[in-house]
Amino acid sequence: MQNVVPYTRHLIGMLTPSSNTVLEPYTARMLEPLFPGVSAHFGRFRVTRIALDDSASDQFRQEPILAAAELLADARTDIIAWNGTSASWLGFDTDARLCAEIQARTGVQATSAILSLNRLIAERGVKRLGLVTPYTGDVGARIVANYASIGVEVVAGAHEGLSDNFSFAEIDEDRIGQMCTDVAGAAPDAIAIVCTNMRGALVGAQVERALGIPVFDSVSTTLWGCLRAMGVPTAPLTPFGSLFAGPSGSGLALAGE
Repeated sequence: MQNVVPYTRHLIGMLTPSSNTVLEPYTARMLEPLFPGVSAHFGRFRVTRIALDDSASDQFRQEPILAAAELLADARTDIIAWNGTSASWLGFDTDARLCAEIQARTGVQATSAILSLNRLIAERGVKRLGLVTPYTGDVGARIVANYASIGVEVVAGAHEGLSDNFSFAEIDEDRIGQMCTDVAGAAPDAIAIVCTNMRGALVGAQVERALGIPVFDSVSTTLWGCLRAMGVPTAPLTPFGSLFAGPSGSGLALAGE
């Protein structure tokens, strides 16, 4: 009988807004250099609108998210990530609490797009941030205030003024690239594309190479946080942005950090 060498797989679970059509294919595209050793698996809960009113905020109640996380845990994932940016306007502590509860409920370590973005901002010493979002101005203003609370100044912002979550994916990459270029005029230390239903991952890397300013796209930061937490080297993904060029590690960008 032929000896079979055990094959180690790294399984990432990602929690996805129900109306999102970007993060799954873009995550799969970025993971191609690591396939089949690393794969992403997705669970959805209902999110259709981004605004500051109570009905929109209620979409991010913990219980539906935790139910989706429990189903992902059935796939024996190594990590579960909330691949959404709600904490950027609801408050960073909301993701810290959610990830802690996911870990308590499932026994699986947890992270999020915003926890990962904030870890990158801290690691790279970013104090002046350019902000690109599809959101309305009031949501953008709340994001600016939350970053100010941790000592990061948003020196320029570009917002598309939309609230329907599905529509965010219809903003074309040329437009996203132009928004990044516009905020780059303020000479930020880095540019953050904040929305996981915005097609910023590939064009963000192109803008970064053209302008010499790091671009942290939300879908990219979520994947970065998962790989770092699992100790998987990220260097093979460097064509997708300089955030992946750093050393691999473990236990980074997790709940409570």
